Amino acid sequence: MPQFNEPSPLEVKILTKRFQLPNSASIDTYLATDGYKAFLKAREMTPEQIVEEVKVSTLRGRGGAGFPTGMKWSFVPRNSPKPKYVICNADEGEPGTCKDRLLMEFDPHQLIEGMMIAGLAVDAHKGYIYIRGEYRYLIEIMDKAIAEAYARGWLGKNIQGTGFDFDCYTHTGAGSYECGEETALLESLEGKRGVPRLKPPFPAVSGAFQSPTILNNVETYAAVPAIIRDGGAAFAALGTPKNGGTRLFCLSGHLNKPGVYELPMGFNLLRMINEVGGGVRNGKKLKAVIPGGSSCPVLRADECDIPMDYDSLAKAKSMAGSGGVIILDEDTCMVRAAMRLMKFYQHESCGWCVPCREGTTWLKKILVRFHDGRGERQDIDMIGELSKSILGRTFCPLGDAAAMPTIAFVEKFRDEFEAHLNGKCPYGQH
Repeated sequence: MPQFNEPSPLEVKILTKRFQLPNSASIDTYLATDGYKAFLKAREMTPEQIVEEVKVSTLRGRGGAGFPTGMKWSFVPRNSPKPKYVICNADEGEPGTCKDRLLMEFDPHQLIEGMMIAGLAVDAHKGYIYIRGEYRYLIEIMDKAIAEAYARGWLGKNIQGTGFDFDCYTHTGAGSYECGEETALLESLEGKRGVPRLKPPFPAVSGAFQSPTILNNVETYAAVPAIIRDGGAAFAALGTPKNGGTRLFCLSGHLNKPGVYELPMGFNLLRMINEVGGGVRNGKKLKAVIPGGSSCPVLRADECDIPMDYDSLAKAKSMAGSGGVIILDEDTCMVRAAMRLMKFYQHESCGWCVPCREGTTWLKKILVRFHDGRGERQDIDMIGELSKSILGRTFCPLGDAAAMPTIAFVEKFRDEFEAHLNGKCPYGQH
């Protein structure tokens, strides 16, 4: 049995309810705990009813964008003569985020069932799970689960005598953060270089192999069986208005009890840190939180008494992102944090468009120089201006992901940037 952190009594286990069962990844465990019942129920529904149930659930994409899932599915043209595809984005590369791998490792059949139900919703008969290259061991787990499903008649032709056909495959990425972007993922899936496509057309109309495509991430699909089995209204009631259900929050950084916790959408961030995560480690004070993965603008400690849902964080000029909650204590050098993040984004830029390719390179150079104590006062404004020149001017959101956090670091912690003008980091961090 896998070893986990001590679970919090505040958790609401919907997606993770099987995680601590013996052989949780096996089809026998899945079938013994209501597995694939949601698919059989969905088979008795019309495609329109399935989509409507997902809409009622107010499930929003758990990969970062937070787009309403049911609405996304409704965009797929039903009268298209082309084959339709269900694609799972398992290219979990956002720093601070590590929950999709747990869903694949400990409950892979839940993901498969969610994709099958999506197939019913849009009349798709083929699905691909695109797994990041560094998650190589998960491909073996998913392939084993897929093989079990075929052997037991839950994948393939005429599934369980229902007349519905569905095939599912895994596909490995090449270790590219860029392929977390949906159109770059599709390019990579088709065997091409993983660079973004210009939109429109959107994947719902022209996605995989220029055909209508549903594309969601692992956690989004994993939530679908519970929605169909228990009803969309019951799922919606777990969260806040327009932010239904639970979410897997990845607590990391300067915390006593880091880990992945399943909590209701809208759970208060301070309570998450103190009551779920055991508070800031070593008795230190909270300084800041990156609330949804490294691409999300940072929140100061005095901004953290906030519900963790898409709309509340958007009002605070940040994002729920992919659920990676990074805790920073009072000893953290925010200039160094900004520099480390920019090194990552500059390295991961695919180079397809100039604002991102050149902008992240120059931002990295300036931030490195600044943290080394060689910065000048005008550099502070230059960092902000350069970031704003990237924002909204790139083919895909990677440029925004680099620019938005940097703007927030400068605006909210300008005093720390000014303190570095003395020629050294005031925190002694290098």
